Amino acid sequence: MSQEQLGKACGLTFQQIQKYERGTNRMGSSRLYQFAKILDVSISYFFDDVRTDRLSPSAQIGFAENEQTPLDMGGSENEMLHRRETLELIRAYYKIQDAKTRRKVYELIKSMAESE
Repeated sequence: MSQEQLGKACGLTFQQIQKYERGTNRMGSSRLYQFAKILDVSISYFFDDVRTDRLSPSAQIGFAENEQTPLDMGGSENEMLHRRETLELIRAYYKIQDAKTRRKVYELIKSMAESE
């Protein structure tokens, strides 16, 4: 989707979209939510590369006064499940209308992973 198309979809000019993209303007959470809806992605899509180990300890705890454990975004299976690539693969997989074809794709990927 182009900047112009995204701008039209949410009532902004493409120049305003460019300012968000370049980081010239801050984006509020409601605008981020709006973009996620327009692009048909979850909000986590925009945070795929965020690593909590780079955040300060106070940012990892959260806003509450009680002690909270930070989200586990390490190099685990949890991280793989939240990557943009994984979400795109799952969406493409479920767009395959024919159940037999979809099953064959599943078996192909599974066999390739097992041969590694």
